[in-house]
Amino acid sequence: MNKSYVRLDRNEAAVLMVDHQAGLMSLVRDIDPDKFRNNVLATADLAKYFDLPTILTTSFETGPNGPLMTELKDTFPEAPYIARPGQINAWDNEDFVKAVKATGKKQLIVAGIVTEVCVAFPTLSALAEGFDVFVVTDASGTFDPITRAAAWDRMSAAGAQLMTWFGIACELHRDWRNDVDGLGSLFANHIPDYRNLINSHTFMQAAN
Repeated sequence: MNKSYVRLDRNEAAVLMVDHQAGLMSLVRDIDPDKFRNNVLATADLAKYFDLPTILTTSFETGPNGPLMTELKDTFPEAPYIARPGQINAWDNEDFVKAVKATGKKQLIVAGIVTEVCVAFPTLSALAEGFDVFVVTDASGTFDPITRAAAWDRMSAAGAQLMTWFGIACELHRDWRNDVDGLGSLFANHIPDYRNLINSHTFMQAAN
């Protein structure tokens, strides 16, 4: 059965960055490490560009999972930061759920490590409570393509929408005329080929 198109709305969305921790980063093998880091930072930058409420959380950071990526702390110095003492599913942490619900948003953009646990568990929990969930597939990582596919299937079957950070940015922006330079800069900062395109556009605009 076809489902109706639920599109992202910048006025209704919040971003959850789940367990992008130094130790867990070393487990990501389904995507090139440099590309993955870039995608995580691109997701953070789009959240900041669109002024979306953003929540940061870590799991057992005093143990082997390690600290949160410093770039995320720097990007969101005022964001709610939930250091979970042990709960594997972020949704099992009362402070995290309170922070999510305090945003007043019904659309959750979720990224994290690892995909079949730290992303899938809170995604499934949020879906069960009536949220619309959009998973940033290329800013979420795991051990290998097999576990990634299993996680994507499980979340998709439950109603999550699987997207990329680029697709999310485009759907939030809706119309280039809203801000050509701003969106162009976001893309150029994280996609080398798009930087060439923007540079060409800027040159042609100056020539005219």
